[in-house]
Amino acid sequence: MKPVIALVGRPNVGKSTLFNRLTRSRDAIVANQPGLTRDRHYGIGRIGPREYLAIDTGGLEPVVKDGIFAEMAKQTRQAIVESDLVLFIVDGRQGVTPQDHAIADELRRSQRTVRLVVNKAEGLTHAMASADFFELGLGQPETISASHGDGVNQLMEDMCALLPVVPEDEAGSHSLKVAVVGRPNVGKSTLINTLLGEDRVIAFDQPGTTRDSIYIPFERNGQSYTLIDTAGLRRKGKVFESIEKFSVIKTLQSIEDANVVILMLDAIDQISDQDASIAGFIVEAGRSLVIGVNKWDGVDDYRKERIKIELQRRLGFLNFARLHYISAVKKVGIGALMKSVDEAHAAAFAKLSTPRLTRLIQEAVERQQPPRKGIFRPKLRYAHQGGQNPPIIVIHGNALDAISDSYKRYLESCIREHFKLVGTPLRIEMRSSSNPFVKGSD
Repeated sequence: MKPVIALVGRPNVGKSTLFNRLTRSRDAIVANQPGLTRDRHYGIGRIGPREYLAIDTGGLEPVVKDGIFAEMAKQTRQAIVESDLVLFIVDGRQGVTPQDHAIADELRRSQRTVRLVVNKAEGLTHAMASADFFELGLGQPETISASHGDGVNQLMEDMCALLPVVPEDEAGSHSLKVAVVGRPNVGKSTLINTLLGEDRVIAFDQPGTTRDSIYIPFERNGQSYTLIDTAGLRRKGKVFESIEKFSVIKTLQSIEDANVVILMLDAIDQISDQDASIAGFIVEAGRSLVIGVNKWDGVDDYRKERIKIELQRRLGFLNFARLHYISAVKKVGIGALMKSVDEAHAAAFAKLSTPRLTRLIQEAVERQQPPRKGIFRPKLRYAHQGGQNPPIIVIHGNALDAISDSYKRYLESCIREHFKLVGTPLRIEMRSSSNPFVKGSD
């Protein structure tokens, strides 16, 4: 296991900026607005040859007892428990605040190794920036500017001696990335908490609670996963805040980064055009897909029948994906859902031999030949696999530009049925042989 460093402090002191600097990424959303980070956010950092796990946390509000800020504080306290080292980030330009004192007291009680880091010290001497913070009683402060990078390398070199020496993770271990996406408030975070068996991400009865994409390691039945909790995707016309626009971008990036996507739908609400739009993006990205209709325990028989009709009408193009009716809160249908995730991943990386593909295409043509185009009929000669995730089938022959979309769907159906490719999009490319006499005829 890698050593763990938690970044803790008041809202808007630069924790996410430092997180991005340490992990050499832009994984955490950064803006001049307090309360932006809400869940724990993990990333890999490196000091020379040594790797460590950094945790970005929401602003810690020790005095708040309820509401979203209390949930954020709970997430931060869990990060402190998980950590080997806590970097307590304070604002060098604002000076010491009563909230800093409250956080310092809480960190002392945690019995974790704590180092005080004074951020936003650009343009200030180290003595001037750190003078006020000795009263927190946490030793010599480190002064940095996370946005400019000043002092960050020296900070991490100093911290290296404080991190425990642990054996490296096993090389080559494969983690299956599973993104959970959908509209706001459909139960994405609740599903992840149910899988993990703990309140790992904030599940709050308020749309838009999750703003960033959160990557969470997870193991089930010997298989390593990385669960990705994403922000809810609303219709474009309803996304007004710039922060929410960043969240949408992060969600779309998470879909691209995932191996399998779980599309969460709400059984209580109707299936919308936005659900179809999200599904379309998943298919366009070529990602394997499993559909989970959540809150199934909260609807009557009539509503269940209406949902099934709406699914066929609006999401009929997802007929390759497994569909599960679940209740994330009551843990109903979760095992079958994860089994379909494994099947979809296996299908996406299936290896299809050229002889079997060629025989299958020839048998499909014998059963139903492609329609003529004028006096010519397209001839399909052989096929091979051109890629994985999603599987790409390349078919060679003559006059294949005349193959209709309906005939491609027929071939796709034959390939899916024969190779049992469930849960993954399938792409078919047609390549016609060139006529060697065309040049000579000019």
